Amino acid sequence: MHALDGLRVVDLSPTRVGAQISQLFADHGADVVWIEPPGGSALRHQTAFPFWARGKRSVVVDLTTPQGQQAVRDLAASADVLVDTFRPGVLDGRGLGFDALSAANPRLVYTSVTGFGRVGPYADLQGYEGLVAAKLGFFQAFGGMTPGPRPPFVTVPWCSFSASQIALHGILAALLEREASGLGQHVETSLAQAVTALDTWSWFEYLIETKWPGAYPRVANFDDDGVPTGAFPYFLLVALTSDGQWLQFAQVAPHLFVALMKALGLAGMLTDPEWVGIPMFDDVARRSAMWSLMLEAANKRTLAEWRAIFDADPNVFAEIFRAGPAALEHPQLVFDAMVLDLVDAERGPVRQPGPLVHLAKTPAVVDRPAPTLGDDDRPAGAHGETGGAPSGRSLRDPSPPAGLPLAGVTILELAGLFAAPHGATLLTDLGARVIKVEPLAGDPIRKIIPFPESGGAKVMQGKDSICIDTSTPEGLALVHELVKTSDIVVQGYRAGVAERIGLGYERLRSLNPSLVYLNAPGYGTGGPNGHRPAYAPSIGASVGIARTNVGDQVVEETGLSLDEIRRSSKILTVGALCANAQADGFAALGVATAMLLGLLARARGAGGQEMLTTMLNTGVHAMSAQTVDYPGSPGEPRPDGEMRGLSALYQIYDASEGWVFLAAPAEHEWTRLVASLAPYDSLGSLNSLNSLNSLGSDERFATAGGRAGNDRALSEALAAIFVTRGADSWERDLRDAGVGCVAVTTTNIEAVLWSDEFGRASDYLADVEHPTFGEHPRMAPLVRFSRSATQAKPGVLAGSHTDVIMAELGHDTASIADLRARTIIA
Repeated sequence: MHALDGLRVVDLSPTRVGAQISQLFADHGADVVWIEPPGGSALRHQTAFPFWARGKRSVVVDLTTPQGQQAVRDLAASADVLVDTFRPGVLDGRGLGFDALSAANPRLVYTSVTGFGRVGPYADLQGYEGLVAAKLGFFQAFGGMTPGPRPPFVTVPWCSFSASQIALHGILAALLEREASGLGQHVETSLAQAVTALDTWSWFEYLIETKWPGAYPRVANFDDDGVPTGAFPYFLLVALTSDGQWLQFAQVAPHLFVALMKALGLAGMLTDPEWVGIPMFDDVARRSAMWSLMLEAANKRTLAEWRAIFDADPNVFAEIFRAGPAALEHPQLVFDAMVLDLVDAERGPVRQPGPLVHLAKTPAVVDRPAPTLGDDDRPAGAHGETGGAPSGRSLRDPSPPAGLPLAGVTILELAGLFAAPHGATLLTDLGARVIKVEPLAGDPIRKIIPFPESGGAKVMQGKDSICIDTSTPEGLALVHELVKTSDIVVQGYRAGVAERIGLGYERLRSLNPSLVYLNAPGYGTGGPNGHRPAYAPSIGASVGIARTNVGDQVVEETGLSLDEIRRSSKILTVGALCANAQADGFAALGVATAMLLGLLARARGAGGQEMLTTMLNTGVHAMSAQTVDYPGSPGEPRPDGEMRGLSALYQIYDASEGWVFLAAPAEHEWTRLVASLAPYDSLGSLNSLNSLNSLGSDERFATAGGRAGNDRALSEALAAIFVTRGADSWERDLRDAGVGCVAVTTTNIEAVLWSDEFGRASDYLADVEHPTFGEHPRMAPLVRFSRSATQAKPGVLAGSHTDVIMAELGHDTASIADLRARTIIA
């Protein structure tokens, strides 16, 4: 049995967002019918195609013709899920919208993913990753990667992978709700909404700046001269070995930082009066000197020598900065069987990530490669009846339920910081009750940045917090009592810890046989790295996030001067260390997907089971465009040397005021672009072109192949045009012409999202009241349903629900007071 056996998915999506949505269904046993246009999907030309399309069937349909539209109607009539990533209204205009298809199949879960949503000033804009990132301010968030004021292009698919996972949360929740109601519904999200799930605490730093100016000045990790301004560049040191290998250390906890200083031979600084306050100094000179000392000390050892230190001391560890297919060589991924080779009919053996989630009782089935074009040539109506057998409420019920889709689900959270806990946070918006077990002093994330509670306010949203000393027999017994009434336990301990303290799967299953138990560690539950601490920058380094972000700006070689090492260390740090987007956020999305998959499998007859998803594995799924490899692989485009973009038709251009991001890579977009630029096209004056031709008449640009072969010349031609007018003018006029172009945002992301003209107008915000911060906006639930409700709650303080939960367990006032007096609870 597989978790999603018997379900049918019709995927109309031409993008990786839709491909990674339906991929999870294919991996777990569903029948996925992928609709391709005549000639095939553009995804077939991308390196990761054999990974994204594995296990699916290909049906060629022209959606612009009446015959093709009818073929989709026939397929949708027997489907459980339909995936749509077109702009709002496109499929409605073809008679393939939710209203039309659900009328014929009320059980259909119809999923729409757009760039910015269905309302707001950018609802009609194309859903390209770069357009969303540029407009929200994600390019600006990584501004320190390049010199000068222009924001750099960011290659990591922060928006696209986030959208695929948020959509999966909505689909899986809707399918779970359908088990009771018998009815499908419309599920909607957008790239712009979904990517905000990655933010750890920037939202609350901005809140503090706005509400209490001067109370907590937010500063970048480096000043304008490239000197660290805070503790993170020291705790998360990026250093070069003597044999030319970049390392990402992860020593955030105080005892881990002490261990690093000892390993560097700098332990004397910890008690030297000259370095009082280490690593937080007011003066630039000491901050700069300490950073140099640490980099020089690290550079004295080879990679092999550092690995010997890591083996001797588990409190010291660094990941090497991997890039591309090298990420799949990580020994932990290999140990956990999260890498596989699947023979493709057209490409031969393809090295690729395994399934996102490992389920013990209903394992994934990844044994079918990507389909050849049109490999399923059956008539559209010959694909059988509905995949999912009807269950629950009658479709004739005149009052279908409209409550929260996860109402009645209880999640017990045994994890700290962000990655695993935020996965649970996301499900509170869908109605799950999350009981967070914290240590007596609270989760350390609450104090990770200086202003109280701001580091943990987001990850605590919607939860019930109880503080318990689980190291005591009484405290452990309380957790065991909570397990008995929980549907899911999610734990994020390092390998072996849960079992050692009495919270492992076998022990908890004996208390609750139907329990869904998710292991959500950084690395794994065993193996070479399972015992290691995992933080976002180290995981990001191991899966290629940082190296992909920074392009070719950083070299790996011996003999670099200290100034060169400092420059490259700063670039890599900025590329990895951004509170708005990092590996923790990717991992949290995977955790939420895994929990919902386990719940749905249980509802479909699998019962309780143990599952595993890791930060590392989710990271290589997110970075699959770079990590997938096979003989003759074309590789993914890399950003140009100036970090403007991937090609002339997908990059940042200087305007007379500000910058624009152009996204017009498709063949049909070229004609629109040429027409819209014609009034400003004076190429005859450009000596670099040696041509009196305009864009539209220049033979070099007449075909897609010609444009690709003359990319630099096309880039120069477009640059000469864009620099003649301001960015806002270009955005207005090109958007009116149907061309993807936006003025690049140079403020921070929160300023954009909080604005009335953008965030409020796009229906992105909900207002809540926090016990520390008072009334403030937060992102509204990131997925919407046509029938089910969602909720937006504020964060909570540590132990704020201790008494309520204890009373639910049967403890009276005297018993609660006694346990508190003996510091068993707080």
